[in-house]
Amino acid sequence: MTSTESADMATASDTQDPRSVTDPTAWRPDPWEPPLAGNEAEALLGALERLRTTFRWKASGLDAAGLQTRVGASTLTLGGLLKHLAAVEDFHFTVKLRGEPLGAPWDSTGWDGSDDWDFTSAAEDSPEQLYALWDGAVERSRARVADALSGGGLDQLVHASAPDGRHANLRRLVCDLIEEYGRHTGHADLLREAVDGVVGEDPPQGWHA
Repeated sequence: MTSTESADMATASDTQDPRSVTDPTAWRPDPWEPPLAGNEAEALLGALERLRTTFRWKASGLDAAGLQTRVGASTLTLGGLLKHLAAVEDFHFTVKLRGEPLGAPWDSTGWDGSDDWDFTSAAEDSPEQLYALWDGAVERSRARVADALSGGGLDQLVHASAPDGRHANLRRLVCDLIEEYGRHTGHADLLREAVDGVVGEDPPQGWHA
């Protein structure tokens, strides 16, 4: 661990850990923290939001060269991850949730999700396009999930089903997306450090995209 990482961890501990303040009532969690004692939906969506925030922070503020940086033999880039996760967000909460077509902005590309176009084509997009693509997809996902939860809980069945006809429930979709972000946020950690040395687990206090 570098001295910078040690300092970052100390700062985070001093400002965010409720055990580090004399008056526990003075501690305020960052807005991307999951609730301390929420119900199941709040806990799962809170975990997802924290991963979304960390990923967006790791990918933020870069030019085209930064978004196209690779590590070693891997072809992954932060730009490719932004576009891929935007597609995953829309696919989960249109096709899998509702059985609807993927829709804009994907329908104009002719892509059917069967190859790595989302990863590879990101090199042709500007940073502004990639950030807007991810931000828009996440906003759509939040609205669709909120709408679904207003009509039922996590147990409600969704359109996605197994070959034997059994349908998944909303809980499974949310958990799958948490897994997807867990994997790719780890990739983003390594890629961002390779770009400009930025490290850390959570964004600095007050950060926003």
